[in-house]
Amino acid sequence: MPPQLPLHIQMMQMITGYWVSQCIYVAAKLAIADHLTTPQTYEVLALNTGANPKALYRVLRALASVGIFTETEAGTFAMTPLAELLRSDSPQTLCPTAIMMGEPEHYQSWGNLLHSVKTGEPAFDQYFGKGVFEHFGTNPEAAKIFERCMDNFSQVELRAIAPTYDFSEFKVLVDVGGGYGELLATILQKHPDSQGILFDEKYVIDNATTTLDKHGISDRCQLVSGSFFESVPSGGDVYLLKHIVHDWDDERAIAILRNCQQAMNADSKILVIEQVVPAGNNPAAAKLLDINMLVMCPGGKERTASEYEYIFEQAGLKILRIIPTAEDIHLIEGCKA
Repeated sequence: MPPQLPLHIQMMQMITGYWVSQCIYVAAKLAIADHLTTPQTYEVLALNTGANPKALYRVLRALASVGIFTETEAGTFAMTPLAELLRSDSPQTLCPTAIMMGEPEHYQSWGNLLHSVKTGEPAFDQYFGKGVFEHFGTNPEAAKIFERCMDNFSQVELRAIAPTYDFSEFKVLVDVGGGYGELLATILQKHPDSQGILFDEKYVIDNATTTLDKHGISDRCQLVSGSFFESVPSGGDVYLLKHIVHDWDDERAIAILRNCQQAMNADSKILVIEQVVPAGNNPAAAKLLDINMLVMCPGGKERTASEYEYIFEQAGLKILRIIPTAEDIHLIEGCKA
């Protein structure tokens, strides 16, 4: 093991962490990894991506210093294992996430974190003058970037969800706020006797067909648009809510869960898929994601197990079990109380 870095260097690396993340954003936005099928000079990469050659070289040199790309000879760059995660066609790609986190919607909001800490209100609303979901509803390009990232998360998390939970008992699955349908489509693909209902805002549902067609399940999945604050489709054997509840404060989270409870049959299940904040000082992705919820969403937050028990109870539900997965997410299974 290398010797531990001096404390002031560790702190400096943390302080300047966004320097690295913004360089990653630039590389992802320019699709540098997709152009590096073979080693290329920075001049060729700049020509192919519309970048300034000398400025691009400086970014690539900086990224190579942290293991993303490698300068094989003066001015020539090649891929590394970390850089593979920025390829758009990689099964484990994080390219959509790198782009979303570097776009103004996230980057400027995080830059105004102090506003959220002082007021308890989303920095996003203060900067953009409207709520995040209202913004996406009127900014289709930003909405597409967000939905691509959510699909990217789904593809990563599905590798943990699929082997952890048995969906074979459910004939009708309702994915509440299911985005383009990556989670639902993957489940239906593995269970050919099941049917699905994909439920989300109209601007999302209007763009979901491509995902369903890709998985070959369009004929078994009904597309329904609406607001989960008003109602959700009835008749499901299981209601899936992946990364939905954490977007909202307790009052609105309870309203969503209560609408699911009212739509559920007596023996239906509900499966809330979220990170659960652990106790103690150990590192946990949920503790930082919680800050993202603070700056981005109206009352959004990551919750502890006891906090989930509370909102389930208030919605007329009870938690049956909380199932950890190989990723940082948990499956919170419940039923009618």
